Amino acid sequence: MSIPNLITLGRILLVPVVVWAIMSNAMWFAFMLFLVAGVSDGVDGYLAKRFNMTTELGAYLDPLADKALIVSIYLTLGINGDIPRWLVILVVSRDILIVGGIMLSWLMGKPLKIRPLLVSKLNTVAQIAFACVVLGSLGFNYEVPLVKLVLMGLVAVLTLLSIAAYLAEWVRHMNSTPAQP
Repeated sequence: MSIPNLITLGRILLVPVVVWAIMSNAMWFAFMLFLVAGVSDGVDGYLAKRFNMTTELGAYLDPLADKALIVSIYLTLGINGDIPRWLVILVVSRDILIVGGIMLSWLMGKPLKIRPLLVSKLNTVAQIAFACVVLGSLGFNYEVPLVKLVLMGLVAVLTLLSIAAYLAEWVRHMNSTPAQP
């Protein structure tokens, strides 16, 4: 177990604490934990690459940690009525579609190695920025309606573009013929 993997596991363990903080209306605490999670994501990636500590486990754990955090925060904020439910449904549905597509390709004997697309990386940044602004505004009672609206629109557009890009990749993969020996 490498240090970056331990940091990633720590981020996964933060998820229920962040959910608890949001549900307990301790938004400033949720905001601070979210910042810690974000910094830890950067630190584990830096350490893994800089000191050649990348592992196969880390390649699976890191996106799992990111998705667990994002999906949990969006669901909890949606349940609380702090963000629109349609946005929660869109964000969560995207991840379900991606995981479902990967599982289906495996079941059909055409395993798909998923690689993050640029639009997906931009989508993740937008999702994190929006969650950070929402948590920060709730935690410190400071409203920034225009920033929230712009980020929410950006999350929606990038999520839809990401769905389209992954769907196109999946269809292309599923329609490809296997390599001949």
